[in-house]
Amino acid sequence: MLQTAADPPAIPALLEAARGLARAADDEAAKRAYLDVLRRDPTCLEALLELARLALRSGQRSAARTAYQQAIFCHPTEPTARVNLGNLMIETGAFEAARAEFELALASHPALAAAHQGLARVLPLLGEPDAAAEHWRQALAAGALAPQPFCGAGPGVALLLLVSAKGGNIPTRALLDDTVFAVTALYAEHHHSAQPLPPHAVVLNGIGDADLCGEALQNACAIVAASAASPVINPPALVSQTGRVAVAERLRRVADVVAPRIAAIRRCEPPPADLAFPCLVRSPGFHTGQHFVRVERRGDLAAAIADLPGESLLAIEPLDARGADGLYRKYRVMLIGGALYPLHLAVSAHWKVHYFSAAMSEDAAHRAEEAAFLADMGAAIGRRAVSALEAIASELGLDYAGVDFAVAPDGRLMLFEANPGMVISPPGPEPMWDYRRAPIDRALAAVKSLLLAKARSA
Repeated sequence: MLQTAADPPAIPALLEAARGLARAADDEAAKRAYLDVLRRDPTCLEALLELARLALRSGQRSAARTAYQQAIFCHPTEPTARVNLGNLMIETGAFEAARAEFELALASHPALAAAHQGLARVLPLLGEPDAAAEHWRQALAAGALAPQPFCGAGPGVALLLLVSAKGGNIPTRALLDDTVFAVTALYAEHHHSAQPLPPHAVVLNGIGDADLCGEALQNACAIVAASAASPVINPPALVSQTGRVAVAERLRRVADVVAPRIAAIRRCEPPPADLAFPCLVRSPGFHTGQHFVRVERRGDLAAAIADLPGESLLAIEPLDARGADGLYRKYRVMLIGGALYPLHLAVSAHWKVHYFSAAMSEDAAHRAEEAAFLADMGAAIGRRAVSALEAIASELGLDYAGVDFAVAPDGRLMLFEANPGMVISPPGPEPMWDYRRAPIDRALAAVKSLLLAKARSA
């Protein structure tokens, strides 16, 4: 990027103009305005950080990473870009790179709570859960409340976001418009009943993993009781019933749902005699395929689980999600306010199917199949599967959740998982993803409308 002569008095005015566009949710115009600032001064930290925030809001992770890296290059001892880049690295699975950014931030700012929090989040993902405890202690030394940046005009809609220090939270970056909602996060495990809650119009329970976050959900129930006058999205008592074993047992009773048998096993004990093979084994509390293996024979079990973290593991009956072409398919539908929102379809040659690893960008036929699903879910998956999804939404009773599934040859829904912890990620900027934008925008708009309606009802 070429640097031109900057007119120092002009930079603040240009920055404020860009911020005004961002507050008005005119993101594309705001990005152009920030780039105009950077053409004049490529080192402007505020423009780089705020441009990265806008890029993330629209799903442009690569652009955000570039902006953070430029900010670090120009301001190597300023920690904000390092912490934000570290958090982005966690989202993309680059855990060692994330750890390095948080440690570099702490090298220049040893008491920085956000950097300690980042290390506390990433260390368990690197197999070092015990090392995270001290970083959580330092991250929360000032209290369990963490006000989030608000970029809108006026006071905003005050929202209390309940989260767990252990992770397992609903990814809310795309859900909570920071020009509309003034968010205060509250780490539920570290809240004491004597502490007052901040003013809020609505509570969003963002704790999504019942297997990992039992203590946080228990505390969240008490927090919600203390905030009885405010409406609650995803009551924690309902989320507590969505652990993998519990959900599979509950949904197996639903018509047209094929749910896998799931058993809790302990690595220090022989596997149950009735445990069938092949089976899938995973460590509770991890997602996106991390610490998740397929074991073909009983004799292979000990070696297969040797590197999985945790003493207690989940043994899951594999469901054959292959189509007639031999490829595996995994659909995702979001349940928002009781309505169904198709989100994506991943097609893969591997049994462990995730959208980010399914190489959808490399196959136009697979993208066309996904586009057909998004355009007409009923025609793509059939009435039996749609009816099963409607019954699942009713059974869970949650305001926000997702269902990952395949469709059996007879039209029944083959359940992989159903829980609140699923992410809605905007697609990348490439034109090939244009067919995904409207369905994702509809789902995000439904969440925003739900939150605003709840807040107005207070």
